[in-house]
Amino acid sequence: MNPALRRSAAHVFVDSLDSPILAGDDEHHLRRVLRLRAGESVSASDGCGRWRLTRFGEGESLDVDGDVVDDTRAGPPLCIGFALPKGDRPEWIVQKLTEIGIDRIVVLHADRNVVRWDDARGERQMVRLAKVAREAAMQSRRVTVPILDGPFAPSAMRGNDVAFAEPDGAPLGPSTPTVLIGPEGGWSPAELERSASRCGLASTVLRVETAAIVAAAQLVALRDGLFTPRGS
Repeated sequence: MNPALRRSAAHVFVDSLDSPILAGDDEHHLRRVLRLRAGESVSASDGCGRWRLTRFGEGESLDVDGDVVDDTRAGPPLCIGFALPKGDRPEWIVQKLTEIGIDRIVVLHADRNVVRWDDARGERQMVRLAKVAREAAMQSRRVTVPILDGPFAPSAMRGNDVAFAEPDGAPLGPSTPTVLIGPEGGWSPAELERSASRCGLASTVLRVETAAIVAAAQLVALRDGLFTPRGS
């Protein structure tokens, strides 16, 4: 992470880096919750990898205080798809995947899902999850906001770069940047038959949210060169 991002008093997303203007909720958060004063450093990003330093002012506008930096990441995006769990766990999963650095998050309706969202509820919940992702990206000083998709069936996630998490699977490697996490009852035989590859995450049976975090941490560590896969 660029040290300037870490040192800024707050981090926000704006529509334009040329004329950065705070959204109403963001201004309230900076002014009333964080109690920033005029002149304090605020890093502003377009949510797509570009950002610049600004200074907090008296109104919604931010005063430009540095050049635009392009931290767009090369390579395939990292993606985690997870079968919809009960309660508020989807929000927790999205928050943590965002903080870790996943680029795309997909909500899945697997064959053995207990919870399913109809179209109306799904639309409302995805709006809520997008807000959670945006807030988590601001907190963690990300310069990108993850893409949220779904809910849809795992069969929509096709390709040789997609791995289904399964206890007998191979260790994760850079060739599978997308990992799908099944429901607590496991993948159905039909779903496993359609899987191009399978990956193992642990020697124990994990809950949906735990498996999602483990997979995300491994993918990000591989991408960022924090460890080398076995056998390489």
